[in-house]
Amino acid sequence: MDSIKVVGGSALNGVIPISGAKNAALPLMIASLLTDETLTLSNVPRLRDVALLTQILQNHGVDYSVNGKRNGQDDLEGQTLHLTAREIVDTTAPYELVSKMRASFWVVGPLLARMREARVSLPGGCAIGTRPVDFFIDGLKALGADIEIEAGYVVVKAPKGLIGNRVVFPKVSVGATHTIMMAATLAEGETEIVNAACEPEVVDLANCLKAMGAQIEGAGTPTIRIQGVKRLHGAHHAVVADRIETGTYAMAVAMTGGDVLLQGARADLLESAIEILRQTGADITETPEGLRVYRNGNGIQPVDITTAPFPGFPTDLQAQFMALMTRAGGRSCITETIFENRFMHVQELARLGAQIHIDGRTAIVDGVNTLRGAPVMATDLRASVSLVIAGLAAEGETHVSRVYHLDRGFERLEDKLTRCGAQIERISG
Repeated sequence: MDSIKVVGGSALNGVIPISGAKNAALPLMIASLLTDETLTLSNVPRLRDVALLTQILQNHGVDYSVNGKRNGQDDLEGQTLHLTAREIVDTTAPYELVSKMRASFWVVGPLLARMREARVSLPGGCAIGTRPVDFFIDGLKALGADIEIEAGYVVVKAPKGLIGNRVVFPKVSVGATHTIMMAATLAEGETEIVNAACEPEVVDLANCLKAMGAQIEGAGTPTIRIQGVKRLHGAHHAVVADRIETGTYAMAVAMTGGDVLLQGARADLLESAIEILRQTGADITETPEGLRVYRNGNGIQPVDITTAPFPGFPTDLQAQFMALMTRAGGRSCITETIFENRFMHVQELARLGAQIHIDGRTAIVDGVNTLRGAPVMATDLRASVSLVIAGLAAEGETHVSRVYHLDRGFERLEDKLTRCGAQIERISG
């Protein structure tokens, strides 16, 4: 099993190209099930989750091809996928596939809308907390679907097609918003989604669906309206820049010091986190090429945060921010409101010398002058990168094991950091 070795103490200087967002690419790929024509997606990150979802879509009959590397293309540039679901050959998404990636459950919406039936495995547990599919099921029922749970599978049918309706989510859910929005594009009449997720990835999916012929208004607000159409066609769409990757590298620069251009990054996707980082002492400015992040020898200031749905501070940056706060000059409080088990990185940061106390859903972090390298173990995707960030600023060597988590969400992390002067390498094992 691979691990990553980090030798701390080097400031980061240079350019890091920001990849397309994984959290946008996955629902965009699933949207290919809605049409028998080709959906072309550019700026798709090369990640384990993307490769796995490709296998899952192939199981349903989706043909795919990948553009070869062009002359002069940077190794870190995104890839272009061509996805064609000319014929859906199987409306079942089996447990052995869905259990590997929860987002694959979202195929239930497009399959039901186009084929009027689907049989999709319940996704099972999750390391960072329970993520029930009740919102998905209730939303599809509101659109007229008959639903039963049979032997761990959600069996959905709408023999006469889906009918537009008002869908009210009791709590914001990005996945449910993706799924109901995709299903509603082919429903008869108008669907109104109330308390919809406002994340940029939802907007990106809506923009792609509109390019395919869907009629959608209000994406990016709590109320989305979809007027169903008879069919969708192929389109070309570029995946939006990854705001979580942007925030992660910005925090790495704030942690180590240095001067880095995050090429292709967009400030409008991450305004709350950028404002918080500025309060810690980092200088962040917009440029025509992206975002420049700079921190000189000044100390890191402690700042309290509470995670929240967009436009609040992202839960997917909470672990990385906690790593930054371990070196702050004082106490900070980090409150997690989205997932109940998302503090599993705390015990690993403590191995590096961090001083962190958990009180319910709040982590109280007392900054220390020095972190020291140690063997640590990744517990989930975002926790794993927080350990890398801490290792970049620690004295000596940090060895991060179980880095397959990293490969799910960060494209060639070691290469990007190495280009900016970090001492980091992957060790095959």
